[in-house]
Amino acid sequence: MSRPLPSTGAVTGILEAIGFFSDPDFATKRFTEYGDIFETSLIGQRLVFIRGDEAISDLLSQGDAVEGWWPESVRQLLGSQSLANRNGAEHKARRRVVGQLFSTAALKRYTPGIVGLVEELGQELLQETQPIRLTDRMRRFAFRVIATTVLGLEGSDRDALFRDFEIWTQALFSVPIAIPGTPFANALAARRRLLDRLRDVLEQADQNRGGLDLLAGGLDEAGQPLTTDDLVEQLLLLLFAGYETTASSLSCLMRACLIEPQVEPWLREELDGLEWPPKGDPTTAFDGIRSPRLQAVVDEVMRMTPPVGGFFRRTCRPIQLADIRIPKDHVVQVALASSNRAGSSDLNVFRPQRHLDGLEKPTLLPFGGGERVCLGKALAQLEIRLMVVGLLKSVQLSLAGDQNLDLQLIPSPSPKDGLMVVAKRYAPADARA
Repeated sequence: MSRPLPSTGAVTGILEAIGFFSDPDFATKRFTEYGDIFETSLIGQRLVFIRGDEAISDLLSQGDAVEGWWPESVRQLLGSQSLANRNGAEHKARRRVVGQLFSTAALKRYTPGIVGLVEELGQELLQETQPIRLTDRMRRFAFRVIATTVLGLEGSDRDALFRDFEIWTQALFSVPIAIPGTPFANALAARRRLLDRLRDVLEQADQNRGGLDLLAGGLDEAGQPLTTDDLVEQLLLLLFAGYETTASSLSCLMRACLIEPQVEPWLREELDGLEWPPKGDPTTAFDGIRSPRLQAVVDEVMRMTPPVGGFFRRTCRPIQLADIRIPKDHVVQVALASSNRAGSSDLNVFRPQRHLDGLEKPTLLPFGGGERVCLGKALAQLEIRLMVVGLLKSVQLSLAGDQNLDLQLIPSPSPKDGLMVVAKRYAPADARA
């Protein structure tokens, strides 16, 4: 028997929106008051927030009853032809095409380039004599991986794309009013420049640079070749999927190693026994079987600070989540961070060993779930493993003083002051001293 949908009673949602963007515990406080499913309003948009394994599993098991949804600012900046804004057969067809860029064979092609970029970053950090904003370096690294190894860009072309992409990214979750000078208007202008550059990239694609040749022959839902305009919007989404969330995960992982005193020594005991550069199949050299502690640290970072706070679905017909009935045309947001910490006070503690001791099996969906799981998931996981092993085997990082280590959450979690660090060459003997 179903229960009615609990509601905060918000009408305009202005105060709720202020709380949503300013209070990291916005959802958790309301879950505590209303239960694991509740409805509220954010500036006129009704949203149903959910957490917990039962409600999330129910949502993902009813894929035919829901469709993808994004806020208006995201929809406009991604574009009407973007995979993220498509549903049904249109979505599946484009997902098959873009998914070729993240196949196992494609990842093996990209790995030597990623290893080179990791070593390049390590050298850059060691040459710095002043404190470094590590978050900025992580963002640039993540962008270089997707722009160089996948798109085949180098030098000034890559840097020009990065500048516009940063402008575009920062306005994804903003008020979608294009008044000149506002972040959203600037992002729309940056989007136009990005699409122009991506058209040029697509025209020059070949098998000797990046992976865009893998898109050749891609067909739409009617069996027709995808148009250039269609493909460039998919590439724009690919840049976001392969960059923003990975940069966030890398920054949060390095932050955890620096602020949790027991984590880095425990992790380094394993890293000191690993070979760098990786031998054999580089896509599995540092996986959970060969590097269980590394995988546990990554999983714990994803649990505590998932790179996206949640994902959205819109109901196409009435559905039931746990014992709550959700009407048709309601937008559901899965609150990942709050869900990952619900239940026990221990879940608010950063403890990677929980993923190895067999006592807990937390359900993690840092890349979303169901048929709309992030396409760049495999590349992001590979990139994170290579970065952590390659960087920490050569560089010892320590926090610079007087900085705010709290996280800003929009568009993805990131240390507010940029994670200021000092770098020196790593020597295993010094680390054990």
